Amino acid sequence: MFDLTAYLARLDLPEAPAADVEGLAALQRAHRLAIPFENLDVKLGRGVAIDSASVFDKLVTRRRGGYCFEQNRLLLDALAAIGFTARPLLARVWLGMTEPQPLTHTLSLVTIDGREWIADAGFGGSYAPILPLEDGAEAEAPDGSRHRLERHDDYGWMLLRAGVPVSTTTSADQLGWQQQYSFDLRTVYDADLAAGNWWTSTAPESRFTQLVIASIVLPFGFATLVDRNYRRHSSEGTTSGEITDPRVYRIRMSLMFGIDLTVEEIAELALF
Repeated sequence: MFDLTAYLARLDLPEAPAADVEGLAALQRAHRLAIPFENLDVKLGRGVAIDSASVFDKLVTRRRGGYCFEQNRLLLDALAAIGFTARPLLARVWLGMTEPQPLTHTLSLVTIDGREWIADAGFGGSYAPILPLEDGAEAEAPDGSRHRLERHDDYGWMLLRAGVPVSTTTSADQLGWQQQYSFDLRTVYDADLAAGNWWTSTAPESRFTQLVIASIVLPFGFATLVDRNYRRHSSEGTTSGEITDPRVYRIRMSLMFGIDLTVEEIAELALF
């Protein structure tokens, strides 16, 4: 049984939202404001379990974060508990890439009153509000950027973002529309998610085996920490820099991302 009360407390929501469009938008936003995106267990050699019980224990009970296969597993379970109709999709990430990548991202397709929406609580490179599955649909994110869905001849659908870059995979001059990820609507099975999670968490070519990554949505912005490189964008402007002291890294992880690491864990990350 999904403990909806504990999940809502983790999100600092007093009650479950209604199973409608407004409720979906509020739930996804609260989720990303409260639960950071991170891949620390990959870099710490612990592996990533994506079954419902393991994900709930890590992200809710132990108040950690996770990456897409964890974040969107938790969101899907919460949506089902509230009464939404939703299923997973798989996507190819294009942010910072020039060649097609494996299906290493997952998001959710939600049907409300016969209309389909995409919801995603687990993309670490940016944050898109919920969007109707319609060609040209747009929405504005808390950091002031805009996201747009477009039909794509080769990949089905493409999500794009325009605005000040928040990910360290993009440079300051990339202010136009940038591809985030592509996806189609084919049925996704648990085995498909397991295969994507396995590649993401173990393949030498995977970004998540090469880098230590954390990000979180802010009320009016977005913050990322990739290895020792920090970037925060909000209505007040953009700040960035390199962290050179492990003590500062530990404090930043705790205060900004809500992730409390031991001195020993930071040493295991081998960043300093």
